[in-house]
Amino acid sequence: MRHLAVYLMLVIGGNAAPTAEDVTTALAAAGVEVDAERLATLITELEGKDINELIELGSKKLMVGGGGGGGAAAGAAATTEAVAEVKVEKPKEEEVDALAGGMDMFGGEGGGGDY
Repeated sequence: MRHLAVYLMLVIGGNAAPTAEDVTTALAAAGVEVDAERLATLITELEGKDINELIELGSKKLMVGGGGGGGAAAGAAATTEAVAEVKVEKPKEEEVDALAGGMDMFGGEGGGGDY
């Protein structure tokens, strides 16, 4: 994933077709070791392809989902109801005098007195 992430950052930065050397240089600048075999495979698989088209095709595959039962609308309604029922209770904060009953930071008893 690190190789792909750097490849995509290089594309966003204006390099339309980053090479293995470009990716290696960027990773080295971040102090990350390169897996030469994986990087070579990535560069080979992306060679000659438009990255924007690949992202669009991949995002369509991510949207494919399934589920049985009541369908997506019922699931969304149940989720909305569950969220509406959740009440967030803030814990009660007790006020405590930091120096009461303890030692002050200089080792004296009780705290708060003259040093």
